[in-house]
Amino acid sequence: MTSTKCLIIGSGPAGYTAAIYAARADMKPILYEGLQPGGQLTTTNEVENFPGYPQGVTGPEMMIQLRDQALRFETDVRSGFINRVDFSGSIHKCWAEDNTEIHAETVIIATGASAKYLGLPSEQHYLQTGGGVSACAVCDGFFYRGKETVIVGAGDSACEEAHYLSKLCSKVTMLVRKGDFRASKIMAERVKKTPNIEILYNTETVEVLGDGQVVTGVCVRSNITQEEWTVPCTGFFVAIGHTPNTDIFKDYVNLDETGYIKYEEPGSSRTNIPGVFVSGDAADKTYRQAITAAGTGCIAALDAERYLAAKH
Repeated sequence: MTSTKCLIIGSGPAGYTAAIYAARADMKPILYEGLQPGGQLTTTNEVENFPGYPQGVTGPEMMIQLRDQALRFETDVRSGFINRVDFSGSIHKCWAEDNTEIHAETVIIATGASAKYLGLPSEQHYLQTGGGVSACAVCDGFFYRGKETVIVGAGDSACEEAHYLSKLCSKVTMLVRKGDFRASKIMAERVKKTPNIEILYNTETVEVLGDGQVVTGVCVRSNITQEEWTVPCTGFFVAIGHTPNTDIFKDYVNLDETGYIKYEEPGSSRTNIPGVFVSGDAADKTYRQAITAAGTGCIAALDAERYLAAKH
């Protein structure tokens, strides 16, 4: 059994930033990296919108640098993940998958969210190569300026991302599985009125096409006539939602209807459990950017430090 002033669960920009601040405040944090060390950014080839990298940086490279910075201030970074928690007492008990039991005075949740993908082998291939599949138009749309792109989805975020892409790309083709949008009327109308967005209703993705390295098009099928055809494109965006990685907390921490952790009050990282704080995409379904995640990691560490100072 290990005791700590601060346990950080998760290791993306939120978790590592929280660790840097907590370690510098002499909280001697323990950080568990989780199932995907470095978080979603490890699947991002180019990061060009994080301040301080004028030439851009790859996602994995940036995560290594953040990890090294956390280690420099003597964060106890551990591989593996926390798979069970008990927040019923004043000391927060957590268990790692190797049965290590940790008693923490404060816990910072930085478990993030996972983008939903269609699950096609070709989609996963080009996601891994960084050759044209993405789940974030704001992050990656810049690389497709003046080019043709395809986006899958029918909700508000799909409409928002399509509209964002329309300002950069020569043409955006939206694939909507049913006969209409799930999005709010105002978002759907905005997309319908944008001249360079073509909407294909009752249309599904069969396969992402390419030369092995980069995407060249998408094979699609009408789910009414079963006819198949190819839509040429260099970028394929998936906007069918995210799943917050918050399952292990649901018995204790207040979640919204989609599983995101609720902040106890605006402008704070506090949850409904005293001493438990949240940062990054586990609570943020609006912005989902590396820079905002890092900012909330800082906030969570400062809130945890103030909580401990008030207690002792």
